Amino acid sequence: MNLKEQIIETYNKSQFSEEDKRLFLKFRDYLNSGEIRAAEKIKGKWITNAWVKKGILLGFKMGKIVTSGYYCDKDTYPIQDITKRKNIRLVPGGSSIREGAHIGDNVIMMPPMYINVGAFVDEGSMIDSHALVGTCAQVGRNVHLSAASQLGGVLEPISANPVIIEDNVFIGGNCGIYEGVIVEENTIIAAGVIITNSTPVFDVVHNQFLKKDEEGTLRIPRGAVVVPGTRKIKNNDDFSIYCPIIIKYRDEKSDRSVVLEDALR
Repeated sequence: MNLKEQIIETYNKSQFSEEDKRLFLKFRDYLNSGEIRAAEKIKGKWITNAWVKKGILLGFKMGKIVTSGYYCDKDTYPIQDITKRKNIRLVPGGSSIREGAHIGDNVIMMPPMYINVGAFVDEGSMIDSHALVGTCAQVGRNVHLSAASQLGGVLEPISANPVIIEDNVFIGGNCGIYEGVIVEENTIIAAGVIITNSTPVFDVVHNQFLKKDEEGTLRIPRGAVVVPGTRKIKNNDDFSIYCPIIIKYRDEKSDRSVVLEDALR
């Protein structure tokens, strides 16, 4: 059997042998290296690997709670030790990366921040202070996740898409992207924008609300510049409700406003 078949078979067990534990550790190593991931883009389409999510859940099923310093967690998911790597920067100050998360080359992580199991952070990205990369969230190359922004974790249901942030996306401070939303490449999300899969997003350029794709997923289109906004409540002129707005699509002016300073690298 291949790794996928072994994980699925072991996931259905109620008791685990030492061989099963070795299988899980092998699986976890593949998550760390990025050789397997919770979701991947195949022929232009994002596919959720349900068996990988089962493998992550397997770790919780077979793990035992242990105490280490101030931490109390399953022994299958300790804090990842990346001190031997020379091609990333984890600045001192209370950050944590859980085992089973992939961190690409030249990633910069500012304290305090947290990256959870199953997450994939591709090369050249920056995870700023107080930012969260939730369970199974997928972050592309050269993404800037600004201070206090959150990418929600999606582990269950197993078939559900995780939050996906494609290459060269800028996410401003205090943003929240949740419930499997896909943010396509080169997009700018301004500070304070909150988007869930059920959030109405209005495109001013095309004068319409975004529609979900055939799988029911909300996608923020390539190069969009999204800012906080409001819309009137139907049949009520006294109140308005939150509504993110695509104010324009990326141009040279917006590119200059989100340039990552080379001095930081």
